[in-house]
Amino acid sequence: MTTQPSAAQPSVVGMPVPRVDGRDKVTGAANYGADVDIPGTLWAKTVRSPYPRARIVSVDASAARALPGVHAVLTGADIPDGMRWGRRIVDVPVLAQGEARFVGEQVAAVVADDEEIAQRAVELVRVEYEELPAVTDPEEAMRNELLVNPGMAAFKGLLYETPEPTNVVVHWEWSKGDVDAGMQEADLVVENTYTTPSQHQTYMEAHNATVRVNPDGTADVWTPGKAPYAVRSQISGPLGVEPESIVFHPVTIGGDFGGKGSPMNVALGYLLSKAAGGRPVKMVFDYSEEFLAANPRHYSKLRMRTGVRRDGSITAHEARILFDSGAYAGFKPAGHLGGAKAAGGPYRTPNARVVEDMVYTHNTPCGHMRGPGEPQAVFALESHIDEVANALGMDPVEFRLMNLVTDGEPTALGDVFVENRASAALEAAVDASGFRRPKAAGVGRGVSVGERPPGGGRINSQVSLEADGSVVITTPLFEQGAGAYTVLQQVVAEDLGLPPDGVRIVVADTGLFDMDQGVGGSRVTNLGTVATHEAVEQAQGELFKLAAELQNWPEEQLAIQGAMLTRTDTGESQPWSNLIARVGAPVVGRGVASGGYENPVTGYCAQVAEVEVDAETGQIRLTKLTTAHDTGTIINPIGHQGQINGGAMMGIGFGLQEELVRENGFVSTLSFADYKIPNIADIPELETVILDEPAKGVGPYNIKAIGESPNAPTAAAIANAIADAVGVRVRDLPATAEKVRAALQNA
Repeated sequence: MTTQPSAAQPSVVGMPVPRVDGRDKVTGAANYGADVDIPGTLWAKTVRSPYPRARIVSVDASAARALPGVHAVLTGADIPDGMRWGRRIVDVPVLAQGEARFVGEQVAAVVADDEEIAQRAVELVRVEYEELPAVTDPEEAMRNELLVNPGMAAFKGLLYETPEPTNVVVHWEWSKGDVDAGMQEADLVVENTYTTPSQHQTYMEAHNATVRVNPDGTADVWTPGKAPYAVRSQISGPLGVEPESIVFHPVTIGGDFGGKGSPMNVALGYLLSKAAGGRPVKMVFDYSEEFLAANPRHYSKLRMRTGVRRDGSITAHEARILFDSGAYAGFKPAGHLGGAKAAGGPYRTPNARVVEDMVYTHNTPCGHMRGPGEPQAVFALESHIDEVANALGMDPVEFRLMNLVTDGEPTALGDVFVENRASAALEAAVDASGFRRPKAAGVGRGVSVGERPPGGGRINSQVSLEADGSVVITTPLFEQGAGAYTVLQQVVAEDLGLPPDGVRIVVADTGLFDMDQGVGGSRVTNLGTVATHEAVEQAQGELFKLAAELQNWPEEQLAIQGAMLTRTDTGESQPWSNLIARVGAPVVGRGVASGGYENPVTGYCAQVAEVEVDAETGQIRLTKLTTAHDTGTIINPIGHQGQINGGAMMGIGFGLQEELVRENGFVSTLSFADYKIPNIADIPELETVILDEPAKGVGPYNIKAIGESPNAPTAAAIANAIADAVGVRVRDLPATAEKVRAALQNA
């Protein structure tokens, strides 16, 4: 039986409701991980390898241990041999043992009374290294002449068995039809190669963790991780404890963008707390450690090959993608990057193949960043689509409109969605941007298209009707800043006909539910609204049973209308809180939503970038970005627009500025003085277009994804605009003035 909002209560869904967590964040009251202050807390710091690859000959920690205020020092020799963790592939050492495999790998850790003493102790640890040859180029690594992880056959979680050790930790393929035959049918085959750099997520809050091991063997953890249940499982095995014995407590997360879903130093913090007699141990990265040794976006090299007929129809398409995993693969929950599939595209293609190779190197291990694998794939594909259109002498918009799939048609790799609104999104972006208006010299406009289904996984929710008339949502989600709590609040308020401030959010420690996959992959609004709606339905059912028991009211003739429980047959009503007060305990309902990996719907994003390029210097100025979206129900328009603006800005950084510069395994961009991200002066005119036709979404509120789709098409739109402005193309991101000037000189 579905709860209907009160006729007197206006709809809450679709309204710009203020953020649940907004006041605490803007007033400074929010409690972030590094703010956790437990009596007796000690500080930890780590010794990091200065070499891409080196044998650890010896570690002398005697001077550090003798320093007053130092409580413990751990090296690889002090922990069980082979102790590793991983989100899927279990290959990340807690501390390096025998060999360090990238610059910044942790070799030893110290625990002291305060941060200053810990840093002094780190500087007293003497490590003797034997520097060894390293392989830092992923193409060279593919030849397997030097193995990064010779013992990989023993790693748990590999996606398939390997007959012998290899640097190609994952070889993955999606295909449809016969690509070779399709290329033979083509009048023209266009081939291009594109590269994208490693990129840091640049959240404001660095990685941190506070861990306390209790006398009874249980442990408490405070860390800004968005997937606490998953991390609990990932570290419990290596530590030899039951997952339930580790309790993660919620803290405010100061930004994520994909980078805070891994254990990072939680397992090490557990070992350090044990070594320090159970005292709480806090570890906080400084930002140079973030740039050096966190889990950035993967460097990629993408080779595109497309066969077309003279009329513009596509006969075959192939993409071969090489990702540099770095020294380990454990930061990826699927072991590889599923977003690479986007290299196939939403185009009518009878024969297609996308091949992904994930390669070990002696570089920083890489992980997730907003739309993992997708921005790289869409940049290459949508740049290449422009080049194919140019080779045919066709307008890039018309070429896309001719080939974009329509309702019920399979995409290049065979996905069939009930509704394909790519053409509508592209036409909306073109119309709103003035794409076809006359341009001055040096001005260019470029288009790009992407699509993103709602994410899959498992999300839980609990809803309690309280004796004071309030409603409490208890959620296991450690929200990373996207506004999930507000969305859930709005859904419950809508279901029950209450004002939003009549619904409170409580974030639960791990243990309330068996498992929850947490935030990520554009899953929370999709699955979270389903789970929370189900929890409301269950709570309502329990209330109706209570009314039947206490009032002898028929369950099938009851409805909740705001604060009132009403008989629909007689019109009698009373505050539902009265019934709850009589029994002295809240009425509770739970919901769980899972699946969604093969969604029948998707959402499209089309963008138009406008640039001004100085032909003498190569200087690029992005003047306008128009982004058009095919959406389902928008729960909170402020949060929705924030996702669009934030995603677009990350795409601008990816396209024009951001790069973790590496040379032979050494990272040189170790501060924000060197690693450039867009600031207020770099924000162009942003225009958003939301398609107003009815859209098919998922769940009771007709949801489509928005968290990651605005980020993927931006870099290609910019690159296409540059090519339109000055006639040269940058295929190697970021597109800098130096690269444009060099291309102009070569041209």
